[in-house]
Amino acid sequence: MATFAIGDHVSWNSEAGRVSGRIVRIHEADFAYKGYTHHASADDPQYEIKSDKTDHSSQPAMRVGVGIYYFEEPMVPSHRKEQ
Repeated sequence: MATFAIGDHVSWNSEAGRVSGRIVRIHEADFAYKGYTHHASADDPQYEIKSDKTDHSSQPAMRVGVGIYYFEEPMVPSHRKEQ
């Protein structure tokens, strides 16, 4: 499993499809969020991620490391790139 840091640009699959965002906080101990206890440890942290497309700054996504990937910009054919 990859290790991520605050500020890393990552993506993951959600009910709405592929989502991307930036890690804003890393939880390494159990914590309460939206009325639930989320379990985390130094060996299995949870990542707080602010989505690129939504303005849910008050409710970022919480994800475990499995299923999070470094975000890669989509490939744009060279003939479509603006000069």
